[in-house]
Amino acid sequence: MSLGEAIPVVNFAVWSMGSTEDKKHIAQELTDACRKVGFVYVVNHGVPNDLLEEAFGWSKKLFDLPREKKMLAPHPPGPNVHRGYSWPGLEKVSQDIIKDGDESKEAENRKISDVKESYEIGSEESKLQPNVWIPEDILPGFREFMVPFYWKCFGIGKELLRALAIGIGLEDEDFFLRFHSGENNQLRLLHYPPVESEKLSSNEVARMPAHSDWGTITMLFQDDCGGLQVEHPNERNHFVDATPMKNTLVMNVGDLLMRWSNDFLKSTLHRVTLPPVQSKPQADGKLMTRPRYSIPYFVSPDPEAIIECLSVCIDEKHPVKYEPVVQEEYRRMRARGQYAEPTTTPITVS
Repeated sequence: MSLGEAIPVVNFAVWSMGSTEDKKHIAQELTDACRKVGFVYVVNHGVPNDLLEEAFGWSKKLFDLPREKKMLAPHPPGPNVHRGYSWPGLEKVSQDIIKDGDESKEAENRKISDVKESYEIGSEESKLQPNVWIPEDILPGFREFMVPFYWKCFGIGKELLRALAIGIGLEDEDFFLRFHSGENNQLRLLHYPPVESEKLSSNEVARMPAHSDWGTITMLFQDDCGGLQVEHPNERNHFVDATPMKNTLVMNVGDLLMRWSNDFLKSTLHRVTLPPVQSKPQADGKLMTRPRYSIPYFVSPDPEAIIECLSVCIDEKHPVKYEPVVQEEYRRMRARGQYAEPTTTPITVS
C-alpha cells in the first residue's frame, strides 16, 4: 500500500465559512480517515505558516542552549507532572502498562534509551500540571510567544473536535467541547539530536518506540526530516512512512477518543525511527541522522471528565467494549514507568 493510500489528506479550507453540506462532507472525510487509519493529513488547517516557522525557531533556540541552562527548567521527578525540560534518556516511551512496584518491567523497558529531548507546556491556569518555565533572562520572549501559541493550537483543535462530532453522527457538534476546556492540553517541543544511524537501525538506541497517544486527538507539526511511521491499517507490525507534507498538520486519534467511539475510530500505533535521508558520513566514516524537530499538540479532556462509549457507536453488532474511565486516572495509568523515579542520568548523544 502506498503512502497516499495509507494516510488520507483532508482539506479544511472551507470549514469555517462553508455551508452545512460542506461541513458534513469535510467531517465525513475526517472521520473516515480516523476510522480506517487513525491518522490524517490536514491542509489549510488555520495555523499561519509564519507562526509555525516562529514556533520552530523558538524550539531550536531552546534546544541549542547549553544543557545546564535547559536544566534550569527540569521536568519534575516521576510521572505525575508532565511539564518542563526532559533531557535525553529521561523519558522512555512504551505501550506497556507498568503497575506500581513492577521495577523489573520498568528496568526491562529502559534497557534501550530514547535519544530525544523535549519541553512540555500547558495552560498557565492548570494547578494539576503547573508549567516549569526557562528563566526569562535565559531565553527572553519564549514564554511570551508560547502561551498564546498554545491557545492558537487549541482553537484549531476545537474545530477538529466539532468535525469529528458531526462525522460520528452526534446531533450536537459541540459535544466534545463540553469535556475540553483546553486547560489539560499539552504543547510539546521535541528535538531528536543526530545519532549514529547504525545504532538506531540495530535497535541499540531508539528515538520513540511504537505507541499510541493517551488523549482525544493529537495535532503534529513536523519539519522535513522524516522518520515518523504509522502502523499499516491492515498489517500488524508493518509501519508506513508519514512523509512530511509542507504546510500540513498530521492529526491522529488518541486512546480516549477510541474509547468514546467504541473502537469506531482507531488509536493507531506510531513511532519515530531512522529517517529516509541521512546526513553525510562523518570524518570517521560513521553515518549520522539529521537532527529532527517536531511540535505535537495533545488535546485532552479535562482531568475529571468521564469518558464512556457514545450511544451512536453502540448497536447489536457493536456492544460496549470499554467501561467508563476518568481522564486523570487513565493518564496516570499510562504514565507509570514512562518517567523514572526520582531521576535518570542524561545520556550522551554525540
